[in-house]
Amino acid sequence: MGKKSKKSKKSGNAERTTAEGSVDSSESLSDSPDGDAAETADRKMKRKAYEAEMRILQGELVVMQEWVKATGAKVCVVFEGLDSAGKGGTIRRITERTSPRVFKHIALPVPTEREKSQMYVQRYITQFPAAGEVVLFDRSWYNRAGVEPVLGYCTPEQTERFLEMVPAVERAMVDSGIILVKYWLNVSVEEQARRLESRIDDPRKVWKLSPTDLKSYGRRYEYCRRRDAMLAATDTPWAPWFVAHNDDKKRGRLNIISHLLSRIPYEPVPRPDVKLPRPPSAKGYVEPDLPLHRVPEKF
Repeated sequence: MGKKSKKSKKSGNAERTTAEGSVDSSESLSDSPDGDAAETADRKMKRKAYEAEMRILQGELVVMQEWVKATGAKVCVVFEGLDSAGKGGTIRRITERTSPRVFKHIALPVPTEREKSQMYVQRYITQFPAAGEVVLFDRSWYNRAGVEPVLGYCTPEQTERFLEMVPAVERAMVDSGIILVKYWLNVSVEEQARRLESRIDDPRKVWKLSPTDLKSYGRRYEYCRRRDAMLAATDTPWAPWFVAHNDDKKRGRLNIISHLLSRIPYEPVPRPDVKLPRPPSAKGYVEPDLPLHRVPEKF
């Protein structure tokens, strides 16, 4: 898909941001962004329409990928939000059709004792993109502004110092040539409860549920207070926050990917004409009769 489509995606998001590109102060952070929960459920996007739009956007992500490789661009995308807000699922759809050598999904584990003794942002800095890379943070240095203070893993003074320091760090990132995009994913109380319950019941999702998730659910409004303070302190002209209401995962993923594409000044990279060569010739090769351990063909 060419540049025309990308411009249409940009224009669709223009009225949701300020002139500087930051979060519009008129945009609500309420728990139920669409009003009545039943109405929200009725509006959920159908799978067929969703996959058709996703196919187009994933094609644009590949166009962007080739531009990043060709130009040596450095892109860093931060995904933050409440537990079960859809961060991981959005990142999966971004990386599903792109190269893992370019698009890197970063989800750091609990810091080691050595890392705990370092400057707080130090272990994140080592993950920043080099030329020709897009780094997607599934939670980030903003743990110090949300998860850690809510669960008592840091002191109020440490959080305050972090909020004072991080705008300067992000300014240094941008000044070094990194394109930095930050998302906060919002989800209603009812939808968050439904998703957490599905993690209990679905054997494919049990790995997503941890004791921390359950504690976090009970402290939702403490998270909201921390989020509000974080947005107030770190929404800057050079590194604005963008809020995505994500009760409908399908719409949310499409909106976020479309918006991300609008934030990257990519252009299609000319491709050479490619033709498949002639079918390979066996040249006398015969497969030997070896006692191989074969996979049973159950399906």
